Amino acid sequence: MAEFTMELNDEQKEVRDWLHGFAADVIRPAAAEWDEREETPWPVIQEAAKVGIYSLDFYAQQYFDPTGLGIPMAMEELFWGDAGIALSIVGTGLAAVGVLANGTEEQIGTWIPQMYGDANDVKVAAFCSSEPDAGSDVASMRTRAVYDETKDEWVINGTKTWATNGGIANVHVVVASVDPELGSKGHASFIIPPNTPGCSQGQKFKKHGIRASHTAEVILDNVRVPGSCLLGGKEKLDERLARAREKAKKGGERVKNAAMATFEASRPAVGAMAVGTARAAYEVALDYARTREQFGRPIIDNQGVAFQLADMATSVDAARLMVWRASWMAINGKPFTAAEGSMSKLFASETAKKVTAQAIQILGGNGYTREYPVERMHRDAAIYTIFEGTSEIQRLVIARTISGLPIR
Repeated sequence: MAEFTMELNDEQKEVRDWLHGFAADVIRPAAAEWDEREETPWPVIQEAAKVGIYSLDFYAQQYFDPTGLGIPMAMEELFWGDAGIALSIVGTGLAAVGVLANGTEEQIGTWIPQMYGDANDVKVAAFCSSEPDAGSDVASMRTRAVYDETKDEWVINGTKTWATNGGIANVHVVVASVDPELGSKGHASFIIPPNTPGCSQGQKFKKHGIRASHTAEVILDNVRVPGSCLLGGKEKLDERLARAREKAKKGGERVKNAAMATFEASRPAVGAMAVGTARAAYEVALDYARTREQFGRPIIDNQGVAFQLADMATSVDAARLMVWRASWMAINGKPFTAAEGSMSKLFASETAKKVTAQAIQILGGNGYTREYPVERMHRDAAIYTIFEGTSEIQRLVIARTISGLPIR
């Protein structure tokens, strides 16, 4: 087990500097354009693929970094560049995590490469869990998967929403109910292969922020997939459902469902995204305060501004520490006994909203215009307190964990 440290090793520093250079030279110059266009920045994704950032190999190297710091370090640098474009680059990773968390070795080897494609033929993937009537309330999921034993196929019907890359993805990972009576314990994850009949894009959403990232509904109309597309396999699913039914009768311990396994693995990574956006806004505000003069002196000479920047710097640093701790715990198999994963996502998300708002205030009227990036950063930051578990859900998870009570 790697010891927890806040000091990156030489190899990690080299990767960090490489990512920072890509974010500064490729992502940032394109950020305003793709935010206005509200379209997937395919040219930027392709550039990321050409240099090796958008690839299975790179993602795997960071995911399996024994210190746990590979993914949060990468997320922070890319999202420092721009949240919308960065999410387009890393959005496939959530689907990949879904397969890694729940799939067999054969499924991992078969489907994850198809999620990325290659530099000459870039592909993306989508993880589909939320529904119009089931966001935070995953137990209300209506998408249903029914097993057709005669054909060894699963028939899936339902509508997914808020899916990053939904409808444009080469591979969709869909969470569906296989036993509605078990609520969230009766969920399973399925691979929807490319060009599967019945799988189509619904409404594409026009969003407040992260507008360079494609977000849409996914319609599943009598979608048939082979039995091999059930992540983990049917034998494992049947065993899990049997345990869940038995425990439901006895009122026993909770059983984690497929979607929650994915979200638990990704929460510190989302926190790292928020840290990147917060840090970017802080740096813009700091540079502005040093050079902007009012009443004959730089505005940073005023305590009202300087103290805000001090608080911003402290919050960003604290958020990074919490994210790195949770990431180290996760990779080393240490349980989140105090909901450290949710803590990191909650604190970093709220920090991003607060710090980007403070940055606008420091820039004043300029900060409110699209001539400066903090306006976009503030819009982007709002998503961190919403997706992959709202701040309210994170607080609920933390409260239940520290109290041991089923707080509602």
